[in-house]
Amino acid sequence: MKSILALLIAAAIAGCAGMGGRELMPGQSTAAEVEAKWGRAAEKHTHADGETVYYYPQLPWGRVTYAARIGPDERLIAFEQRLTEENIAKVVRGRSTALEVRDLLGPPYQPQTIARMNRDIWTYPMRIAGDPTPKWFLVQLSLDDGVVRETYLMDDPQFVPKDGGRRR
Repeated sequence: MKSILALLIAAAIAGCAGMGGRELMPGQSTAAEVEAKWGRAAEKHTHADGETVYYYPQLPWGRVTYAARIGPDERLIAFEQRLTEENIAKVVRGRSTALEVRDLLGPPYQPQTIARMNRDIWTYPMRIAGDPTPKWFLVQLSLDDGVVRETYLMDDPQFVPKDGGRRR
C-alpha cells in the first residue's frame, strides 16, 4: 500500500512539474513554442512597446491564470502566474480600470453584468498561500466609466471540504 501511495505522489509531482511553463525558456522559447505547448491563448493583449501577453486561465478549478509575455522579437520574456496576492493588491478602487485589471489578471471567470447596480462583476477563483480554503477575488466595475468600484476577497462559496464541513 505504501508503494502505491509513493507512486501516486511521485506521479502527481511529475505532473505538476510540467505546469507553469517551466519547460519554456525566457529569451529562447518562441511564441510558436508557447502555443505548441499551451495551445491557443484565451486572450492576447498587445502593449504599446510591442510586448504581447498570452493568457492561459485554468479557471475555475485550477484557480490560476498563466500569462506568457512575448517580446516584439517573438521570444518569451516570462511565464507568470497572475492570480496572486501581490497582483490583486494592485487593483485599486476608484482608480484601476477594466483594461488594467484584465491586463494584470487576465480574463475573468463568468463575468456578469448587473444593470440595476450599473456594474460588471468579474470573478477570479484563486488560492492564497498558506490558506487551505480556495478564494474568489471579485471586482465590481462601473458600467459608466469602467473604473473599479469595489473589490472583495472571499472564501469560494462553492468549496466543500473533504469532511463535508462537519465539525468534530
